[in-house]
Amino acid sequence: MAALKAAGRSGLIPFVTSGDPHPDWMVGILHALVEGGADILELGMPFSDPMADGPVIQKSSERALERGMTLDRTLAIVREFRDRDTTTPIVLMGYLNPVEYYGWEKFATNAKSAGVDGLLIVDCPPEEADSVRPVLAKHGLDQIFLASPTTTDARIATMGELAQGYVYYVSFAGITGADLLVMADVGARLDELRQTIRVPIAVGFGVKTAVQAAALAPHADAVVVGSALVEQLAAATSLTDAQHRAREFLRPLRLAVDAARATEKN
Repeated sequence: MAALKAAGRSGLIPFVTSGDPHPDWMVGILHALVEGGADILELGMPFSDPMADGPVIQKSSERALERGMTLDRTLAIVREFRDRDTTTPIVLMGYLNPVEYYGWEKFATNAKSAGVDGLLIVDCPPEEADSVRPVLAKHGLDQIFLASPTTTDARIATMGELAQGYVYYVSFAGITGADLLVMADVGARLDELRQTIRVPIAVGFGVKTAVQAAALAPHADAVVVGSALVEQLAAATSLTDAQHRAREFLRPLRLAVDAARATEKN
């Protein structure tokens, strides 16, 4: 994020679910996303009860789990990706239950070893991060928090003190993939958050098109796209097809975000 800011660019962060549409295709898909313009990769850790996610990502988790995805297999994907790409940051996104079952110390050790840079646990707010944060910090992993339109000012203030990497702003009160995006409201709230939160702010949930990404880019440091991309990948029939879909989905968003930032400068 610091490098993006220095370069005057807005970030583009695609989210995909680890193991979907096929575990063996994941490394190739991640490389294709970078080729399509991704600055940071968010890799979802499949979970049986992803309560913040809409039907598209819920089904992607179900498919991945049916195909035998585990945390160890997700970390193996990251490790293999790092054989060719040592610079693109990778953030794992998921829920407390699987990581607690795995064990925080073991998870942080293995995640760092694999090449993970940060962790976003949807159901771990800053007030409950005391036991998690030291373990992640010991291994050099950023803990990324979620803020939403219903997040209280007190929690925003706490988040502002603890946040690392970036804060992920959820653009509306709802689940991923819903059509509830109101650009003017999101932009205004992002501008307010900048008064309190010192780290970069990424915005996601409901971003499906290049037009939407371009509208949000001037207000945020990065734009996250998830469900629309996951839906595209779900229809892939081969690794080559999946890579093509990943690149071609992301490229228009890359161009739109860059154009929006260039217009803002002028």
